[in-house]
Amino acid sequence: MIILEIKDSRIDAGKAFDWGKTSEKYAKYRDIYPPVFYQKAADRGLCVKGQKVLDLGTGTGVLPRNMYKFGAEWVGTDISPEQIEQAKRLASEAGMTIEFKTVSAEKIDFPSETFDVLTACQCFWYFDHQKVAPEFHRILKKDGRLVILYMAWLPFEDEIAGKSEDLVRKYNPAWTGGKETRHPIWIPDVMYDYFDMEDHEEYDVKVPFTKESWHGRMFACRGVGASLSHEELARWDAEHRELLKDAPDNFDVLHYAAIAVLKRKDL
Repeated sequence: MIILEIKDSRIDAGKAFDWGKTSEKYAKYRDIYPPVFYQKAADRGLCVKGQKVLDLGTGTGVLPRNMYKFGAEWVGTDISPEQIEQAKRLASEAGMTIEFKTVSAEKIDFPSETFDVLTACQCFWYFDHQKVAPEFHRILKKDGRLVILYMAWLPFEDEIAGKSEDLVRKYNPAWTGGKETRHPIWIPDVMYDYFDMEDHEEYDVKVPFTKESWHGRMFACRGVGASLSHEELARWDAEHRELLKDAPDNFDVLHYAAIAVLKRKDL
């Protein structure tokens, strides 16, 4: 496995994380978005037949694989080679033709006006926005859109989510991925130099889990599998399984989801 530790002072107080450490779990347990999550984009005429779409921070290719049925031509990029390896495997097993490349959002180098739509699902805050804003504008066609998608559990309203989140912080106090409440997706000011906000929406969803799939989903979060040591993971694993012992075999976890659509400015 290639070690690709990411350190960013904006995230987890600069604690290093590496998505490659949890790629297998990510591939198995993070494909959890409900159909409405994808339909919200398609209903806006985005990521559909006749369009070429670049999915930034694609991870294991969750977004292009689940939106493949809408007919767009997809390319997916991610900084982690392990994530891209899983994305290629899953797309191939499903008989999907999707191009995947290992490259960070800051280093993409496609020809100008290549894409109708850019998507960033569950990853937008990781980018260096000063660098990517002009590049995103350049590679989009004149009437192009940048679509940002997000979903998070609501720990103050869902007991299982709240207890699981507390356990993450016990082992990783610097983790900044929790304490979510409903809010529009944050867009840094520099993006408005190149894009106009066209539309945004926030809505609640209930996501079904089993004990095992929720445990796997928590393992595959940045604050656990991507950043804890083997020894810490072993202790977290045992304690989280104990936490879930009295949970129902099947349960829903309350989340909110959000979409923001930015339209390319004609500069």
